[in-house]
Amino acid sequence: MNKADLIEAVAEKSGFTKSDAKKVLDTFIGVISEELSKGGNVRIVGFGAFHVTERTARDGIIPSTKEAIKIPSRKVAKFRAGQELKNSIN
Repeated sequence: MNKADLIEAVAEKSGFTKSDAKKVLDTFIGVISEELSKGGNVRIVGFGAFHVTERTARDGIIPSTKEAIKIPSRKVAKFRAGQELKNSIN
């Protein structure tokens, strides 16, 4: 399912128009992104949690040239599924 499919599904299930569903989804994604960029966490009970972790610097290799490079540390967003979501999948 891509973003357009998700917008259509939300519109169908909620009774919103597609444009309203798109606004809601874009706002939801924007709020989560903004909070993560500040270093915060977003927890949705029954669904899961979004959080930021830091990857340490490491050595890497460019496959085409076999040249060794240094990959710098960086922050990455992660999602941990909640128990209710895990149960609904299984």
